[in-house]
Formats: sequence, structure tokens, C-alpha cells
Amino acid sequence: MPLSSEPSWLNCEVSTGTTIMAVEFEGGVVIGSDSRVSAGQSVVNRVMNKLSRLHDNVYCALSGSAADAQAVADIVDYQLDLHSIAMGRLPLVRSAANMVKDISYKYKEELVAHLIVAGWDKRCGGQVFGTLGGLLIRQPFAVGGSGSTYIYGYVDATYRPGMSKEDCLQFTTNALSLAMGRDGSSGGVVYLVSITEKGTEEKVVLGNNLPQFFDDETQLV
Repeated sequence: MPLSSEPSWLNCEVSTGTTIMAVEFEGGVVIGSDSRVSAGQSVVNRVMNKLSRLHDNVYCALSGSAADAQAVADIVDYQLDLHSIAMGRLPLVRSAANMVKDISYKYKEELVAHLIVAGWDKRCGGQVFGTLGGLLIRQPFAVGGSGSTYIYGYVDATYRPGMSKEDCLQFTTNALSLAMGRDGSSGGVVYLVSITEKGTEEKVVLGNNLPQFFDDETQLV
């Protein structure tokens, strides 16, 4: 049987095997992600921004199949624009999360995508919603993607109510850095977006500026 000359990753689904996270604070939210995109065992993009704008006051973080997750985000972006025009105001964060939830549930057999929706509105302030498989649940913080399994202990032990915006930015950066150090499908840089009544602020933390964590060294005798 002749060997194929094509690289193996050409036949693999492009996946955002990833780490995504969002945290509420008084007056807004912080949402963040790593930037590595993989296909099989190969890294096909080192610096993809997995934070997708749904509207001026709402963003989502993408995980799962890159094509599926981006398709859901694009559809909701379009629907939210129409909804905002019809209502004559910025959409509610819950409205955006419901749209993501409806699509995720309707096509749960066809799509491989998990989106965390986060944003700010006048009614409820900063909000974070998980939408896995058609689920819709509001949480003070949420993590997702392949790297999230490595940091559940850290985020549960570190999160505290009433954190400031700066605390949440550092909390998210630390958690993503820990996941990137342990999960082979997460890596690259950290993308961060903070959303408040005043608007959005975007930030990129390059790899050489990420916080460093080291396990306790043990000496074998």
C-alpha cells in the first residue's frame, strides 16, 4: 500500500483544544483565552484570538471545533445586530446567551462547540453564562476547554466574591498560564477582554510575560 505524501494534520479536524475562562466583577466581566489551535498532534495556529465579539457589550470565548464554534458566533453576531436594531438599545447578555444555547441545543448532534458568553448590560451588570450542549447557567466564573481540567482546583481555591477588575485580570491570566503549562492543546499567548459600562478593553499577554509557576522540587534518594 503506497504511503501518503500528505502530512497527517491535513486529514484531522481543526480544533480549538484550548482553555477559556470568564469572571464577573462589580461593574463588568473579564473574559480570556489562550491562542493555540491544533489539528491532531500538530499546532496549526499559534496566535488565534478565540474571543469573538457578539455585540459591543457582549463577547464569547470559543472551544471545540474551530469551524463549528466560529459559525455559532457569527450567526449570533448577526442575530444580535437585528435584535438590537429592533429594540433600539444594546442587547441583554442573557439574550445573547439564549441565542447561543438555542443553536447549541438544536444542532447538538452536528456541532462540536462550547461557548462561554460574557458581557455587561444595564439590567444585571456583568454576567457570565455557560452554554455547553444547550445548557444555560449563570456563574460567577466559568472555565472550559481541554485545559480547564488542570485548573479547577486552582480557580475554586482562588476565586472570591467582590474581586476588582485588576484582581480578575490577574486571576484569569494566572489560571490560563497554569493550564497552558500542563495541557498540550493550550499555549501561545493570553488574550483578555474586560467589558464594563464604559466599553471594552482588550489586552494581549505575550508568552515571555506570562507568570511562571513551578512545582515543588523533590529529590529522589
